[in-house]
Amino acid sequence: MNKPRHIPADLNRQISGWGRELGFQQIGMTDIDLSQAEKRLERWLAAGNHGDMDYMARHGKRRSRPADLITDTCSVISARMDYLPMDRATVESVLNADNLGYIARYALGRDYHKVLRRRLQKLVDRITAAIGPFGHRVFVDSAPVLEKPLAEKAGLGWLGKHTNIINKQAGSWFLLGEIYTDLPLEPAIPATNHCGSCRACMDVCPTDAIIAPYQVDARRCISYLTIELTGSIPIEFRSAIGNRIFGCDDCQLFCPWNKFAQLSPETDFAPRHHLDATELVTLFSWDQEEWDTRVAGSPLRRAGYTGWLRNIAVALGNATTSPAIIEALNARRDDPSPVVREHVQWALEQHDA
Repeated sequence: MNKPRHIPADLNRQISGWGRELGFQQIGMTDIDLSQAEKRLERWLAAGNHGDMDYMARHGKRRSRPADLITDTCSVISARMDYLPMDRATVESVLNADNLGYIARYALGRDYHKVLRRRLQKLVDRITAAIGPFGHRVFVDSAPVLEKPLAEKAGLGWLGKHTNIINKQAGSWFLLGEIYTDLPLEPAIPATNHCGSCRACMDVCPTDAIIAPYQVDARRCISYLTIELTGSIPIEFRSAIGNRIFGCDDCQLFCPWNKFAQLSPETDFAPRHHLDATELVTLFSWDQEEWDTRVAGSPLRRAGYTGWLRNIAVALGNATTSPAIIEALNARRDDPSPVVREHVQWALEQHDA
Protein backbone atom coordinates (compact mmCIF):
# COMPACT_ATOMS: atom_id res chain seq x y z
CA MET A 1 0.00 0.00 0.00
CA ASN A 2 1.06 3.60 -0.65
CA LYS A 3 1.51 6.02 2.23
CA PRO A 4 -0.73 9.12 2.24
CA ARG A 5 0.72 12.58 1.71
CA HIS A 6 -1.23 14.34 4.42
CA ILE A 7 -4.00 13.34 6.83
CA PRO A 8 -6.29 16.21 7.91
CA ALA A 9 -7.26 16.19 11.57
CA ASP A 10 -10.95 16.03 10.65
CA LEU A 11 -10.63 13.32 8.00
CA ASN A 12 -13.01 11.00 9.84
CA ARG A 13 -15.72 13.64 9.78
CA GLN A 14 -15.10 14.37 6.12
CA ILE A 15 -15.27 10.69 5.16
CA SER A 16 -18.56 10.29 7.02
CA GLY A 17 -19.99 13.31 5.20
CA TRP A 18 -18.88 12.11 1.80
CA GLY A 19 -20.36 8.69 2.56
CA ARG A 20 -23.77 10.20 3.30
CA GLU A 21 -23.61 12.21 0.09
CA LEU A 22 -23.00 8.95 -1.78
CA GLY A 23 -26.08 7.28 -0.32
CA PHE A 24 -24.75 5.48 2.75
CA GLN A 25 -26.78 5.98 5.89
CA GLN A 26 -23.71 5.71 8.14
CA ILE A 27 -19.94 5.44 7.97
CA GLY A 28 -17.72 4.30 10.84
CA MET A 29 -14.02 3.66 11.35
CA THR A 30 -12.31 0.98 13.40
CA ASP A 31 -8.95 -0.56 14.13
CA ILE A 32 -8.24 -4.13 13.03
CA ASP A 33 -8.22 -5.99 16.36
CA LEU A 34 -10.73 -8.80 15.86
CA SER A 35 -9.30 -11.18 18.46
CA GLN A 36 -12.64 -11.72 20.22
CA ALA A 37 -14.47 -12.28 16.94
CA GLU A 38 -11.73 -14.69 15.90
CA LYS A 39 -12.38 -16.86 18.96
CA ARG A 40 -16.13 -16.91 18.23
CA LEU A 41 -15.45 -17.87 14.62
CA GLU A 42 -13.14 -20.70 15.63
CA ARG A 43 -15.75 -22.13 18.02
CA TRP A 44 -18.45 -21.85 15.35
CA LEU A 45 -16.33 -23.64 12.77
CA ALA A 46 -15.24 -26.33 15.24
CA ALA A 47 -18.91 -27.10 15.91
CA GLY A 48 -19.51 -27.58 12.19
CA ASN A 49 -22.16 -24.85 12.15
CA HIS A 50 -20.95 -23.62 8.75
CA GLY A 51 -22.27 -26.74 7.01
CA ASP A 52 -20.94 -27.03 3.45
CA MET A 53 -19.60 -23.47 3.42
CA ASP A 54 -15.98 -24.62 3.38
CA TYR A 55 -14.84 -21.17 2.30
CA MET A 56 -15.51 -19.95 5.84
CA ALA A 57 -12.46 -21.92 7.02
CA ARG A 58 -10.42 -21.94 3.83
CA HIS A 59 -8.48 -18.73 4.46
CA GLY A 60 -7.35 -19.50 7.98
CA LYS A 61 -6.69 -16.42 10.13
CA ARG A 62 -6.87 -13.95 7.23
CA ARG A 63 -10.61 -13.54 7.76
CA SER A 64 -10.09 -12.23 11.29
CA ARG A 65 -6.72 -10.53 10.73
CA PRO A 66 -7.15 -7.81 8.08
CA ALA A 67 -3.43 -7.06 7.81
CA ASP A 68 -2.80 -10.69 6.88
CA LEU A 69 -5.26 -10.34 4.02
CA ILE A 70 -4.14 -6.91 2.80
CA THR A 71 -0.65 -5.91 3.89
CA ASP A 72 -0.29 -2.62 5.82
CA THR A 73 -3.99 -2.40 6.67
CA CYS A 74 -4.32 -0.55 9.97
CA SER A 75 -7.89 0.81 9.76
CA VAL A 76 -11.20 -0.22 8.26
CA ILE A 77 -13.92 2.11 6.99
CA SER A 78 -17.26 0.35 7.49
CA ALA A 79 -20.40 1.52 5.71
CA ARG A 80 -24.07 0.61 5.86
CA MET A 81 -26.84 1.20 3.31
CA ASP A 82 -30.58 0.63 3.85
CA TYR A 83 -32.20 -1.78 1.39
CA LEU A 84 -35.78 -2.44 2.55
CA PRO A 85 -37.99 -1.65 -0.49
CA MET A 86 -41.45 -1.91 1.15
CA ASP A 87 -43.22 -1.69 4.50
CA ARG A 88 -43.60 -4.56 6.97
CA ALA A 89 -47.29 -5.14 6.25
CA THR A 90 -46.54 -5.71 2.56
CA VAL A 91 -43.69 -8.07 3.40
CA GLU A 92 -45.87 -10.09 5.78
CA SER A 93 -48.71 -10.30 3.26
CA VAL A 94 -46.44 -12.14 0.81
CA LEU A 95 -45.04 -14.40 3.51
CA ASN A 96 -48.57 -15.36 4.51
CA ALA A 97 -49.76 -16.11 0.95
CA ASP A 98 -48.66 -19.68 0.35
CA ASN A 99 -49.29 -19.46 -3.40
CA LEU A 100 -46.66 -16.71 -3.76
CA GLY A 101 -42.90 -17.12 -3.70
CA TYR A 102 -41.15 -15.26 -0.88
CA ILE A 103 -37.69 -13.90 -1.69
CA ALA A 104 -35.46 -12.24 0.92
CA ARG A 105 -35.92 -8.52 0.50
CA TYR A 106 -32.24 -7.81 -0.20
CA ALA A 107 -32.40 -10.00 -3.31
CA LEU A 108 -35.36 -8.41 -5.10
CA GLY A 109 -33.43 -5.76 -7.00
CA ARG A 110 -29.99 -5.27 -8.46
CA ASP A 111 -27.05 -7.21 -7.05
CA TYR A 112 -26.08 -5.33 -3.90
CA HIS A 113 -22.41 -6.25 -4.37
CA LYS A 114 -22.26 -4.01 -7.43
CA VAL A 115 -24.29 -1.19 -5.88
CA LEU A 116 -22.21 -0.87 -2.73
CA ARG A 117 -18.87 -1.54 -4.40
CA ARG A 118 -19.43 1.26 -6.87
CA ARG A 119 -20.34 3.73 -4.12
CA LEU A 120 -17.40 2.69 -1.95
CA GLN A 121 -15.06 3.22 -4.88
CA LYS A 122 -16.47 6.71 -5.30
CA LEU A 123 -15.77 7.29 -1.61
CA VAL A 124 -12.18 6.17 -2.18
CA ASP A 125 -11.97 8.67 -5.06
CA ARG A 126 -13.18 11.46 -2.75
CA ILE A 127 -10.55 10.59 -0.15
CA THR A 128 -7.83 10.40 -2.81
CA ALA A 129 -8.79 13.83 -4.14
CA ALA A 130 -8.42 15.24 -0.62
CA ILE A 131 -5.18 13.61 0.57
CA GLY A 132 -3.57 11.98 -2.44
CA PRO A 133 -3.06 8.27 -3.18
CA PHE A 134 -3.35 5.88 -0.26
CA GLY A 135 -3.44 2.13 0.25
CA HIS A 136 -6.91 0.62 0.11
CA ARG A 137 -9.08 -2.31 -0.94
CA VAL A 138 -12.87 -2.30 -1.24
CA PHE A 139 -14.94 -5.30 -0.07
CA VAL A 140 -18.64 -6.09 -0.27
CA ASP A 141 -19.28 -9.62 0.97
CA SER A 142 -16.70 -10.76 -1.57
CA ALA A 143 -13.63 -11.93 0.39
CA PRO A 144 -12.66 -13.37 3.79
CA VAL A 145 -13.82 -10.35 5.80
CA LEU A 146 -15.61 -10.38 9.16
CA GLU A 147 -17.91 -7.55 8.16
CA LYS A 148 -20.30 -7.76 11.13
CA PRO A 149 -17.68 -7.56 13.91
CA LEU A 150 -16.01 -4.74 11.99
CA ALA A 151 -19.33 -2.88 11.72
CA GLU A 152 -19.93 -3.36 15.45
CA LYS A 153 -16.49 -2.00 16.34
CA ALA A 154 -17.05 0.90 13.93
CA GLY A 155 -20.16 1.92 15.85
CA LEU A 156 -22.71 1.02 13.17
CA GLY A 157 -24.70 -1.22 15.51
CA TRP A 158 -24.46 -4.27 17.74
CA LEU A 159 -24.51 -7.96 16.90
CA GLY A 160 -28.05 -9.14 17.65
CA LYS A 161 -29.03 -12.57 18.92
CA HIS A 162 -29.77 -13.50 15.29
CA THR A 163 -26.17 -12.45 14.42
CA ASN A 164 -27.28 -9.54 12.23
CA ILE A 165 -26.15 -6.01 13.05
CA ILE A 166 -28.85 -3.88 14.69
CA ASN A 167 -28.75 -0.10 14.81
CA LYS A 168 -30.68 1.65 17.58
CA GLN A 169 -32.09 4.26 15.19
CA ALA A 170 -32.41 2.15 12.04
CA GLY A 171 -33.06 -1.49 12.87
CA SER A 172 -31.23 -4.08 10.77
CA TRP A 173 -32.50 -3.87 7.18
CA PHE A 174 -29.18 -2.67 5.78
CA LEU A 175 -26.18 -3.99 3.87
CA LEU A 176 -22.51 -3.61 4.79
CA GLY A 177 -19.34 -2.81 2.89
CA GLU A 178 -15.76 -2.11 3.89
CA ILE A 179 -12.64 -0.27 2.81
CA TYR A 180 -9.41 -1.72 4.17
CA THR A 181 -6.86 1.06 4.33
CA ASP A 182 -3.40 2.01 5.57
CA LEU A 183 -4.76 5.34 6.86
CA PRO A 184 -4.36 5.65 10.66
CA LEU A 185 -7.95 6.74 11.23
CA GLU A 186 -9.43 7.45 14.66
CA PRO A 187 -11.49 4.39 15.69
CA ALA A 188 -15.12 4.90 16.70
CA ILE A 189 -16.61 3.87 20.02
CA PRO A 190 -18.06 0.37 19.49
CA ALA A 191 -21.82 0.03 19.69
CA THR A 192 -23.33 -1.40 22.88
CA ASN A 193 -25.79 -4.29 22.93
CA HIS A 194 -29.49 -3.52 23.44
CA CYS A 195 -31.11 -6.93 22.87
CA GLY A 196 -31.68 -7.38 26.59
CA SER A 197 -33.94 -10.31 27.43
CA CYS A 198 -35.75 -10.20 24.07
CA ARG A 199 -35.74 -13.45 22.13
CA ALA A 200 -38.23 -12.62 19.38
CA CYS A 201 -35.82 -13.66 16.63
CA MET A 202 -35.11 -16.98 18.33
CA ASP A 203 -38.76 -17.80 18.91
CA VAL A 204 -39.90 -16.93 15.39
CA CYS A 205 -37.18 -18.77 13.44
CA PRO A 206 -39.07 -21.41 11.43
CA THR A 207 -36.30 -24.03 11.73
CA ASP A 208 -34.89 -23.12 15.16
CA ALA A 209 -31.61 -22.18 13.52
CA ILE A 210 -30.70 -19.71 16.29
CA ILE A 211 -29.56 -22.44 18.65
CA ALA A 212 -28.53 -20.00 21.40
CA PRO A 213 -28.26 -16.22 21.70
CA TYR A 214 -25.72 -15.01 19.11
CA GLN A 215 -25.28 -18.51 17.66
CA VAL A 216 -26.76 -19.64 14.34
CA ASP A 217 -26.41 -23.17 13.04
CA ALA A 218 -26.28 -22.55 9.30
CA ARG A 219 -27.27 -26.15 8.63
CA ARG A 220 -30.74 -25.33 9.96
CA CYS A 221 -31.02 -21.82 8.49
CA ILE A 222 -33.41 -21.32 5.57
CA SER A 223 -31.02 -18.84 3.95
CA TYR A 224 -28.33 -21.52 3.89
CA LEU A 225 -30.72 -24.29 2.83
CA THR A 226 -32.15 -22.32 -0.10
CA ILE A 227 -29.00 -20.53 -1.27
CA GLU A 228 -25.73 -22.14 -0.17
CA LEU A 229 -26.75 -25.81 -0.05
CA THR A 230 -26.33 -27.43 -3.46
CA GLY A 231 -27.87 -30.84 -2.85
CA SER A 232 -31.08 -32.06 -1.27
CA ILE A 233 -32.78 -30.05 1.45
CA PRO A 234 -33.16 -32.29 4.53
CA ILE A 235 -36.73 -33.56 4.76
CA GLU A 236 -37.13 -32.39 8.35
CA PHE A 237 -36.85 -28.75 7.26
CA ARG A 238 -38.96 -28.75 4.10
CA SER A 239 -42.36 -28.05 5.67
CA ALA A 240 -40.90 -25.27 7.84
CA ILE A 241 -39.52 -23.52 4.77
CA GLY A 242 -43.06 -22.62 3.74
CA ASN A 243 -43.04 -20.40 0.65
CA ARG A 244 -39.52 -19.03 1.18
CA ILE A 245 -37.76 -19.77 -2.09
CA PHE A 246 -34.61 -17.67 -1.62
CA GLY A 247 -33.45 -16.71 1.84
CA CYS A 248 -35.48 -15.79 4.91
CA ASP A 249 -36.23 -12.53 6.72
CA ASP A 250 -38.25 -13.73 9.71
CA CYS A 251 -35.64 -12.90 12.35
CA GLN A 252 -35.55 -9.31 11.08
CA LEU A 253 -39.24 -9.00 10.32
CA PHE A 254 -40.17 -9.66 13.93
CA CYS A 255 -37.28 -7.85 15.63
CA PRO A 256 -38.73 -4.97 17.73
CA TRP A 257 -35.89 -2.66 16.74
CA ASN A 258 -37.04 -2.71 13.12
CA LYS A 259 -39.93 -0.42 13.99
CA PHE A 260 -37.27 2.24 13.37
CA ALA A 261 -36.23 0.87 9.96
CA GLN A 262 -36.51 3.24 7.03
CA LEU A 263 -37.47 2.33 3.48
CA SER A 264 -34.58 2.52 1.08
CA PRO A 265 -34.44 5.46 -1.34
CA GLU A 266 -32.26 3.42 -3.71
CA THR A 267 -34.02 2.55 -6.97
CA ASP A 268 -31.47 -0.27 -7.45
CA PHE A 269 -33.12 -2.14 -4.58
CA ALA A 270 -36.65 -1.83 -5.99
CA PRO A 271 -38.16 -5.21 -6.99
CA ARG A 272 -37.57 -6.38 -10.55
CA HIS A 273 -39.94 -8.44 -12.70
CA HIS A 274 -42.61 -8.37 -9.94
CA LEU A 275 -40.50 -10.83 -7.94
CA ASP A 276 -41.80 -9.35 -4.70
CA ALA A 277 -45.15 -11.13 -5.20
CA THR A 278 -45.24 -13.67 -8.04
CA GLU A 279 -47.17 -16.93 -8.01
CA LEU A 280 -45.10 -20.04 -7.44
CA VAL A 281 -46.53 -21.84 -10.48
CA THR A 282 -45.39 -18.95 -12.69
CA LEU A 283 -41.86 -18.98 -11.26
CA PHE A 284 -41.73 -22.77 -11.61
CA SER A 285 -42.59 -22.54 -15.29
CA TRP A 286 -39.48 -20.54 -16.22
CA ASP A 287 -37.08 -22.46 -18.42
CA GLN A 288 -33.32 -21.98 -18.15
CA GLU A 289 -33.26 -19.20 -20.74
CA GLU A 290 -36.04 -17.21 -19.11
CA TRP A 291 -34.47 -17.66 -15.68
CA ASP A 292 -31.11 -16.44 -16.99
CA THR A 293 -32.77 -13.37 -18.46
CA ARG A 294 -34.88 -12.45 -15.45
CA VAL A 295 -32.20 -12.90 -12.78
CA ALA A 296 -29.36 -11.30 -14.73
CA GLY A 297 -27.49 -8.91 -12.42
CA SER A 298 -29.40 -10.25 -9.41
CA PRO A 299 -28.31 -11.98 -6.18
CA LEU A 300 -30.76 -14.76 -7.15
CA ARG A 301 -28.14 -16.21 -9.49
CA ARG A 302 -26.25 -17.61 -6.51
CA ALA A 303 -28.78 -20.42 -5.98
CA GLY A 304 -28.45 -21.55 -9.60
CA TYR A 305 -31.31 -22.70 -11.82
CA THR A 306 -31.44 -26.15 -10.26
CA GLY A 307 -31.52 -24.67 -6.76
CA TRP A 308 -34.27 -22.30 -7.88
CA LEU A 309 -36.47 -25.17 -9.08
CA ARG A 310 -35.67 -27.27 -6.01
CA ASN A 311 -36.73 -24.45 -3.68
CA ILE A 312 -39.94 -23.73 -5.56
CA ALA A 313 -40.84 -27.42 -5.59
CA VAL A 314 -40.64 -27.40 -1.79
CA ALA A 315 -42.78 -24.26 -1.60
CA LEU A 316 -45.35 -25.82 -3.93
CA GLY A 317 -45.45 -28.84 -1.65
CA ASN A 318 -46.29 -26.51 1.24
CA ALA A 319 -48.96 -24.56 -0.67
CA THR A 320 -52.70 -25.15 -0.55
CA THR A 321 -53.60 -27.90 -3.00
CA SER A 322 -54.95 -26.75 -6.35
CA PRO A 323 -55.16 -28.21 -9.88
CA ALA A 324 -52.64 -25.62 -11.09
CA ILE A 325 -50.07 -26.69 -8.49
CA ILE A 326 -50.48 -30.40 -9.25
CA GLU A 327 -50.17 -29.69 -12.96
CA ALA A 328 -47.03 -27.59 -12.45
CA LEU A 329 -45.38 -30.30 -10.35
CA ASN A 330 -46.32 -33.08 -12.74
CA ALA A 331 -44.79 -31.10 -15.59
CA ARG A 332 -41.39 -31.45 -13.91
CA ARG A 333 -41.59 -35.06 -12.68
CA ASP A 334 -39.05 -35.99 -15.35
CA ASP A 335 -36.76 -32.99 -14.91
CA PRO A 336 -33.14 -33.70 -15.97
CA SER A 337 -31.91 -32.91 -12.45
CA PRO A 338 -32.26 -35.74 -9.89
CA VAL A 339 -32.36 -33.11 -7.14
CA VAL A 340 -35.35 -31.39 -8.75
CA ARG A 341 -37.10 -34.71 -9.36
CA GLU A 342 -36.66 -35.71 -5.72
CA HIS A 343 -38.20 -32.50 -4.42
CA VAL A 344 -41.01 -32.58 -6.95
CA GLN A 345 -41.88 -36.10 -5.81
CA TRP A 346 -41.86 -34.97 -2.18
CA ALA A 347 -44.13 -32.04 -3.06
CA LEU A 348 -46.60 -34.28 -4.86
CA GLU A 349 -46.73 -36.57 -1.84
CA GLN A 350 -47.71 -33.61 0.33
CA HIS A 351 -50.76 -33.21 -1.90
CA ASP A 352 -51.44 -36.97 -1.96
CA ALA A 353 -50.90 -36.74 -5.69
